[in-house]
Amino acid sequence: MYLGLDLGTSELKALLLNEQHQVVATAGAPLTVQTPQPLWSEQDPYAWWQATLLAVSQLQAQHPEALAHVKGIGLSGQMHGAVLLDAAGDVLRPAMLWNDGRSHAQCEQLTKALPNLADITGNLAMPGFTAPKLLWVAEHEPEVFTQCATVLLPKDWLRYKLTGLFVSDMSDAAGTLWLDVGKRDWSDQVLAACNLSRSHMPQLVEGSASSGSLLPALATSWGMAVAPFVAGGAGDNAASAVGMGLVQPGQGFVSLGTSGVVFASGASYAPNPSQALHAFCHCLPNTWHQMSVMLSAASALTWAKDVLNLPNEAALLTLAATVIEQQRETAPLFLPYLSGERSPHNNAHASGVWFGMTRAHTNAHLAYAVAEGVGFGLADGLRTLQHPAPAQLSVVGGGTRSVWWLQLLANIMQTTLTLHSGAQTGAALGAARLGWLAHIDDTPANIAMVCTTPPVAQTFTPNSAEHAKLQPRFAKFQSLYTALKPMMAGD
Repeated sequence: MYLGLDLGTSELKALLLNEQHQVVATAGAPLTVQTPQPLWSEQDPYAWWQATLLAVSQLQAQHPEALAHVKGIGLSGQMHGAVLLDAAGDVLRPAMLWNDGRSHAQCEQLTKALPNLADITGNLAMPGFTAPKLLWVAEHEPEVFTQCATVLLPKDWLRYKLTGLFVSDMSDAAGTLWLDVGKRDWSDQVLAACNLSRSHMPQLVEGSASSGSLLPALATSWGMAVAPFVAGGAGDNAASAVGMGLVQPGQGFVSLGTSGVVFASGASYAPNPSQALHAFCHCLPNTWHQMSVMLSAASALTWAKDVLNLPNEAALLTLAATVIEQQRETAPLFLPYLSGERSPHNNAHASGVWFGMTRAHTNAHLAYAVAEGVGFGLADGLRTLQHPAPAQLSVVGGGTRSVWWLQLLANIMQTTLTLHSGAQTGAALGAARLGWLAHIDDTPANIAMVCTTPPVAQTFTPNSAEHAKLQPRFAKFQSLYTALKPMMAGD
């Protein structure tokens, strides 16, 4: 039995997996985000820990025997967050999250200080990454920065609570901007530019390797006779790839979560920083991946359903689906940049826009525009991939519940989308599988045995005629951003 813990932005998920590849049980605990100032996005790490204890207690109440036989634990989590600890291991301030946009000026500062930054890290400096956040703390909260002895990513702070050890994996560490991604090692040059050193960084392991064992007191309280291994784990998208069995070069997926991601696995390091494409280490040895990221995907639907006073996202998409073809052609356009944007714009000040509204438009037209606009954003990201885009992509995340939306996305992206059984548990399942590999060893044969692809539930084949009809609106979508960019805050 293996336990996967996935620390998301809105929920901590726990999953039990047996050696027959069956998900025995899942549990979850909600999380909230605090935005004390514009562009800020923070969470209290201790809320993550309480959510972890709550989710595991749910599993223990429902399946005590299964939990007692856990041999390996894997961790997955939201990337880029900064948890600052003092010399005693205590949290110094709320964690700054992946969608925190306050460090735009520090990105420019770091890029000027290190003109070869992208050559080392394979990525542009963006406010979401961890390194600029520490530069912001050094400038605006110097008393906190002075006390900082260790910087951990969100899931790695959970590991510290679970094992007492400071460890990270390659895939999550690649999103800090402190990693030499090609060498899979910390970059002393980039750390020095942030007035940090290796002493502030956790030890690095592969995601499928052991990072230590669960603390004996926790193992006892969870009814475990033997403390299980805790795997290195992964950033959420790399974990989702493992959960979906997408670990071979050329395989990939679209994630429809809070953010939107187009992910492609590869056997080599292939950066494309000029278009804000992410080039990261994968969580399996000697593998890498490319990833385009838009910051508001399913979260744009959540925002729109609140604005339009609809009960849930399903109602929003049901309403959007009522817009017939003739109405669609004259519907408003929507720029989904509610939290700024990464790929391909790298603009923390990009803004969300409904454009082209008239008195003839209804809530249905506005709902359609949002669903379509997220699709256009994903298509923008897909075009940034260095290698030819995969002809087929799996889909994961909460946004996979709408058949109508998945077909629209397939038409927009002109890519076959495949929905697998259990698509909504991808990252937690991937974390459990990494715990499994840490227990049995991550040989190629074991990776092939553990990282299987779940059964296909449904396939969405792009309609070429529909794709052609959508292209004029896609071109207007792209032109709209270009035209409005000078008027967006901060430009």
